[in-house]
Amino acid sequence: MALRLRNSFHSGRPRGMAEHASVIAMLAWKLGQESITRMREADYDIEVGRGWFDFVCEYLVFLALAADRIAHDDLEAEQRAEFTVALVKRLAQMVEEAREALLPDLLPGEAGRNFLELYNRRSDEYADFGFDATGPDFGFRRCFAACIKETLPEKDRLWAVDQVMEIESPEAIRMLQKTLLGILHPESVRSRRSRHGVTGE
Repeated sequence: MALRLRNSFHSGRPRGMAEHASVIAMLAWKLGQESITRMREADYDIEVGRGWFDFVCEYLVFLALAADRIAHDDLEAEQRAEFTVALVKRLAQMVEEAREALLPDLLPGEAGRNFLELYNRRSDEYADFGFDATGPDFGFRRCFAACIKETLPEKDRLWAVDQVMEIESPEAIRMLQKTLLGILHPESVRSRRSRHGVTGE
């Protein structure tokens, strides 16, 4: 299923960091669902419930950390902090909203808190790896693959690293970079459209 998501705004009104973060949070959530669909089609067992939930949380953390790295180059330190905090909080809210349907045994608020703890823990684990204009380095992607692998059944773990590093990670980063470019630098999107004679949506 093709994913269409707004990556620029027609209005010239300045957008705040919280609004940018909301767009990226929605993108991350949709990309997570598409990733699960692809992996299921590739015969990985990701059952509704704990397996689905853990997979999505790792996926969202990966994209939040990647978005923060991109923001490091595009935003002032204060703006970057505002953006990343708003993004992680919004993702935690989305995870909490999914809790009742997927993990009803968890206490209200517990899923969101667990997500924030996971993000903080993974921040340290990803910290030594690089991320530049071309995207995450091998170590960054390998760390993501290792985290996703642990959410899968034992029988699926052997092949998961290649799937995540070669398919899931590149697609997610491509969409993230494209969307962030559009919302942080809308003038570049307009300029590119003008050069190619593209108007409208």
